[in-house]
Amino acid sequence: MSGGVDSATAAARAVDAGHEVTGVHLALSSNPSSYRTGARGCCTLEDARDARRAADVIGIPFYVWDMAERFHRDVVEDFVAEYAAGRTPNPCLRCNEKIKFAAVLDRALGLGFDAVCTGHYARVSDGVLHRAADPGKDQSYVLAVLTSDQLSRAMFPLGDTPKAQVRAEAARRGLAVADKPDSHDVCFIADGDTKGFLARHLGEAPGRIVDASGGVVGEHEGAYAFTVGQRKGLRMGTPAADGKPRYVLAIEPVTRTVTVGPATGLDITEITADRPVWTGCPPPAEPRDCQVQLRAHGEVHACTAWLDGDAVRIRPLRPARGVAKGQAAVLYDGDTVLGSATISGTSAVASRTRVPAGQDAT
Repeated sequence: MSGGVDSATAAARAVDAGHEVTGVHLALSSNPSSYRTGARGCCTLEDARDARRAADVIGIPFYVWDMAERFHRDVVEDFVAEYAAGRTPNPCLRCNEKIKFAAVLDRALGLGFDAVCTGHYARVSDGVLHRAADPGKDQSYVLAVLTSDQLSRAMFPLGDTPKAQVRAEAARRGLAVADKPDSHDVCFIADGDTKGFLARHLGEAPGRIVDASGGVVGEHEGAYAFTVGQRKGLRMGTPAADGKPRYVLAIEPVTRTVTVGPATGLDITEITADRPVWTGCPPPAEPRDCQVQLRAHGEVHACTAWLDGDAVRIRPLRPARGVAKGQAAVLYDGDTVLGSATISGTSAVASRTRVPAGQDAT
């Protein structure tokens, strides 16, 4: 129970369904005041108090589990290391994978519980993950890293309900969090300044900002402060010759070089993704037509996907724009999650040598 309306309503629904429910709030920081509060929080002292009050109203036991050390190692340190390597991580996805459905689930099973129930907006049927009924709140993307075994022990009672109805239901139940704003952004960056947070952990690492031809157009204090597709905050002293905006096209952490260019330079025609997790289908023996989502709440692209050794190759039917290494590529068949993998490489031009037999290179 995070202290928000979704997890409180999910707990109440689990009780109504006849389950023996215990509320658990995760203490994710040894100094909770360093994490976000109010509308931006999800793991503060304020949230712990809200969760306890909701549990009292529902009439279930309530505990706080200390996951601070594990969270710092598996989420915060991972976040910093990924940016240092020139990648763009999704900490919510990592938290679901490593904390809520690994550390928490393992402890719950050890204590004799059968499943972890959360307020995520997604659906599970016969161990297969599906999108939520409310497309604006769907969280299947950040849950697609879960394994079949984890999904078999996961419950998402809100997956079939629009968010507005969840708030109305919480109000009818007398839950004080009914109107509490949703949490957003990165919970462990208290002031919302991701660049400053990374600078404090990684120090200054000045380098050059160059255009596609290698010409220097600016300088920076750390390549980790940029992500592919970024437009704002580039602070370049030399405007583009055509007067059009420039975007971050690539980040090279070893040489500390950030490459910028026009929006068309963001177009990607092929993606390589590692560490695939297949939950909605067996690993495909042949190229499969499906859809891919490349960021949380991002555009969905029709694509063809196939295995290439231990990696997955994904070819959008039309170029995808602003694809960042480190993000998840989640494959769907309609609203069914087929699997996910972590983006490790991209290409702007599809090579014929990479195309499986029977596929053309257009």
